[in-house]
Amino acid sequence: MDLVNTRERGAPAPGAEPHDHLADPAALLVWARRAGLAGDAEAEAVAEAWERAPGAAQAALAATRDIRESLYVGLLATAGLAPVEAGERSAALDRLHSRWVAAAGRSALAPEPGGAAPARLAVGTVPALLVPDRAVDSALDLLRTADVSRVRRCPTENGGCGWVFLDRSRNGSRKWCRMADCGAEVKARRLTERRRAVRAGRPESPERLERLERPAAEPRPQPPSPSPSQSY
Repeated sequence: MDLVNTRERGAPAPGAEPHDHLADPAALLVWARRAGLAGDAEAEAVAEAWERAPGAAQAALAATRDIRESLYVGLLATAGLAPVEAGERSAALDRLHSRWVAAAGRSALAPEPGGAAPARLAVGTVPALLVPDRAVDSALDLLRTADVSRVRRCPTENGGCGWVFLDRSRNGSRKWCRMADCGAEVKARRLTERRRAVRAGRPESPERLERLERPAAEPRPQPPSPSPSQSY
């Protein structure tokens, strides 16, 4: 789900576009390495292919973004996280399938000595298209195997960021992407509102204010955004 969360899903600032961490091919390649889609040597081969053909770099970026948005719609619809029209869902799944078929056509069977199977499907044999090919392969694997009853979206209607995540809590009651991030931010905002209410003459119980002031635990890792100095 890392790919889905490379784009801002909450409400952007007025007049602003949602922030996209995959701003250009260089950012895409940095993300692919961090997400484990490409090793160091593979990333170098991709960078060389893109340097020789800048148009291929832009095509890979556009394809990966399309895979991301199609996967997002597919997850929302399959897990029932938001209303999605049947036509929109079908179109998103069709785009993913078409891209996966193309990626499979560029793949190869590689021997797997000592493995559970005698061979494996090696996806991403064409450096210029390695990132989108492996991204769509991972996307379909997620849609085929994810426990949809555990797929959640950080609630934008309650001030969350809209990121999609798997709820691995024991009782399946996790609400926020991370309590220490969005959950704490919403709590802080509510505390501020309640303090204003107290000053305005609408008292709030001290016990309630004390509960709201308790700090949250465990910091949330930053999204996989590359530093401005990275380049391919």
